Amino acid sequence: MQTRAPLVVGRDRELHDLDRAVAGTRAARGTTVFIVGEAGIGKSRLAVETTSRAFTAGLRVLRGRGSTIGPTVPFRPLAEALLSLFRSGDPPDEKALGPYRPVLGRLVPDWNRGGQAPDGDSVVVLAEGVLRLLATLGRDRGCLLVLEDLHEADAETLAVVEYLVDNLQDLPVVLLATVRSEPCAALDLTGSAAQRGCATILDLRRLDVADVRRLVASCLEVAPDEVPRRAALRLWQDSAGNPFMVEELLSGMVDNGLLVQSGGGWHEVDDEPRREVPATLVRSIANRIDRLGPRARMLLSVAAVLGRRFPLSVVQRVTGMDDRTVLSHLHAGVAAQLVTADQPAPDWYAFQHPLTGEALLAMMTPTDRADLCGRAADAIETIQPGLPGEWCQLVASLRSHTGDLAGAARLFAEAGRRALAAGASSSAITLLERADGLLADQDGTSIRAEILESLLYSLAEAGRFDRAFELVDSLNRWESTGMGAARRAGLHVRLAWVAKIAGRPAAGLAQVDAARALLGPDPADEDAAPLDAVAADLAMELPGTDRERDAGKLARRAVAAAERAQLPATACQAWLTIGTVAREQDLAESTACFDRSRQLAEEHRLPIWRIYALVELARNDWLAGGDVAGMERVRDEALRVGAITIGHVVDASIALHTVMCGRFAEAAELADACWAAATRLRLDYVAMYSQLTRAVLAAHRGRRRELAEATAEFHRMRAEESPESALLLGLAGAFCALLEEDRERARSELARLQSAERSNPTTFCLAGRYGLKLFVDVLHGTAAWTQYEEVSASVMSRMRWNHQFVHLAHAVLLGRSGRPAEAVAAVSAALEVADLYPMTRHLGLRLVAEAAIVDGWGEPETWLRRAEEYFHQADVSAVAGACRALLRQTGAAVRRRRTDTDQVPAALRALGVTVREYEVFQLLVNRLGNKAIAGRLHISPRTVEKHVANLVSKTGQPDREALHVYAAAVLGGEP
Repeated sequence: MQTRAPLVVGRDRELHDLDRAVAGTRAARGTTVFIVGEAGIGKSRLAVETTSRAFTAGLRVLRGRGSTIGPTVPFRPLAEALLSLFRSGDPPDEKALGPYRPVLGRLVPDWNRGGQAPDGDSVVVLAEGVLRLLATLGRDRGCLLVLEDLHEADAETLAVVEYLVDNLQDLPVVLLATVRSEPCAALDLTGSAAQRGCATILDLRRLDVADVRRLVASCLEVAPDEVPRRAALRLWQDSAGNPFMVEELLSGMVDNGLLVQSGGGWHEVDDEPRREVPATLVRSIANRIDRLGPRARMLLSVAAVLGRRFPLSVVQRVTGMDDRTVLSHLHAGVAAQLVTADQPAPDWYAFQHPLTGEALLAMMTPTDRADLCGRAADAIETIQPGLPGEWCQLVASLRSHTGDLAGAARLFAEAGRRALAAGASSSAITLLERADGLLADQDGTSIRAEILESLLYSLAEAGRFDRAFELVDSLNRWESTGMGAARRAGLHVRLAWVAKIAGRPAAGLAQVDAARALLGPDPADEDAAPLDAVAADLAMELPGTDRERDAGKLARRAVAAAERAQLPATACQAWLTIGTVAREQDLAESTACFDRSRQLAEEHRLPIWRIYALVELARNDWLAGGDVAGMERVRDEALRVGAITIGHVVDASIALHTVMCGRFAEAAELADACWAAATRLRLDYVAMYSQLTRAVLAAHRGRRRELAEATAEFHRMRAEESPESALLLGLAGAFCALLEEDRERARSELARLQSAERSNPTTFCLAGRYGLKLFVDVLHGTAAWTQYEEVSASVMSRMRWNHQFVHLAHAVLLGRSGRPAEAVAAVSAALEVADLYPMTRHLGLRLVAEAAIVDGWGEPETWLRRAEEYFHQADVSAVAGACRALLRQTGAAVRRRRTDTDQVPAALRALGVTVREYEVFQLLVNRLGNKAIAGRLHISPRTVEKHVANLVSKTGQPDREALHVYAAAVLGGEP
């Protein structure tokens, strides 16, 4: 007889579905399959069978499972699965992982060569790294990732699994996970994934009588019809069709003499009364353990208090057995199929089923269990000094069973702080709340305050701001306790940080005020520095004319206190704030502040703060000279160390620069890539900035409808009064109006910008206040030398983008003052600065030429011809037409274009349809293809495709077919 059936019984349909999923990897049809069912229903058996078949088929197979030590050990199933790559001696190509290799160092120590995983990465970034690794592994032969007992996995693992589920469709990867059908986060994930159509659920049913009989026959090594009918029925009834219980009950029946083999067959003893399933299972396990002897029972009892998995070294220390005795009893347990060797460490073993450990615990008295838990905790603390990794949480759980609530709370809190440092904020919250719950009746104690500080940080990282603000009531209750004022003030500072991250500056300042009231007029440096640093950051978030002055003052005070108290991270952050404030007044001073932050970060090994400082230094270089080489270098460095979020932030700035340089196709690709990455990785700020770049791109192309749509989406994502709105007014709205030859609308947009910045100054210095507005006002006659001298004296006006407009305004003023030679020199200076920005370079020529014609200076005809040719090629018909009209005013011959703009029907002109697009539009009536249209117009089919796409967008049609019908209706042809 075999205690475990060698065959998989009653799962033919499920095996067929799994075989089809595995075979789909050959065609890169990735999928996810969840095997769901109660404990013992056969989930693991099915996963093992699928693993065997996949391995035989040549797939790369990775296996991991949820931790039974606790539900919050971060990433254990994934780490176990990935570590097998290195044990097999066939690791993946690291180069294929690119910047995600250091991120994966959080799971694979072999890739954590810097000694620590990169800081500040979200779980979603890690999930993207895992996704790319799986794609690399499965590229040539397919890959199967098996995650067992997902119901026991931590929240971060579930987040990674959800990300994989949503993004496997076109990869040669199958994710197979087993989940218990009990209310849990993993089961919720399974249901939602199936509803989205991203996964298949194999809900394992209980076996019917016929299947149970086949299962029993497999164990007894006989044909199904040789199994006693009544025994099969009793096993089915007592087990409720659960395969594990069938096997356990069958083994108990044989061991207890209730089912005996004689006369060449199996026969049931008739006088055994029927028993309830749980009691039968516990008794069966107890009987099997008793047969192994009392010392084996002690060994397995110690193992049970440690969890489903247990280390042999701890069990041996608690029991006091020598090596030979321990191994002898352990091997007996393996032979009885109660325990099995566990991977990846050779010292670890596991119960074959969770019910075995639960049955052992049920056999203990509370006193016995508490005694074993205490002895196990002592043993672990001796063997594992400092309780690294999951040991800390395990000992905390053991201490809680002994009644040592304070000791357990300290350990849970330490485990929570470690999880937070590793980026596992959800696990940190679970652990810290468990620690806090153990001390629920100890308000105001120092240890509980420490727990609350860490909990506030964790809640902020996880975005659970409402829960964090609920803790304000705890602070109010503690004011009557003996907790020191400095400790309570520190908690208020933590709440202020939460408010800042949540975008609630007013609430944050309320917490700052509460902290100041507690600390009094002369706080210690270690208390004052973090308080002033957060107050400075909050000041930058609030509207008002004095916010930059107040923020700078607070940040400098924070730096002084942080340096005295030796708080380098606080000093780094404060120096960045000082540099941001200084940027408007003195670019050199701003650069020095950012460089000081960089030096501190390098000196104290704060890699993320160093990257942030390098970003600001590169941004200063860009603003001053339009050079993005530094930004590209820091972007590459950020990706190299795994700081992917920062890399995408820099990419968004590079995309905006590309728009300003007139490389619109490239800019569109960059903005779309940034948007896709930000949406996928849930980087809200990058997504918002990418949307702003899309708005600026539409404006610089003269596409008013696209600008309106992008602006509406931006405001949906971010409040209209946000600082970034300044760029929408000047860099987008006003610029688009100038391309539409609507000077009054441009002036109106710039006036709104000035009004907004007067009451709510921003640090976005390229919006137009320091260049474009001066030029437009000078052209209109509402600005003269006084306004020019005021703007040109500012540091912002000397930034390359602004400087071109300042030069042009100077040229117009010089021309009006009768100084033509100086005016021409000013135009030359403007053209030299604007060499990087072809769109604004030619727009400047068109606008300054008009003033030159009126005042009689310069070379307006030459300037207008250059501008007209550029804007004609760019399909900006309004500016091209204005250039031709001005040329006619000067008496110059105007080149006749193939089709005049006024031949475009007014309704289509109002939609922004250009001359070339109208030529294509006319031929669409005859339903010609791109190649036929290209032949008639002597242009490339790709250009036709671009014009058709523009027409679909501008006319609001859903597709080309609808555009055919629309063209026929407008032009009177046949649809």
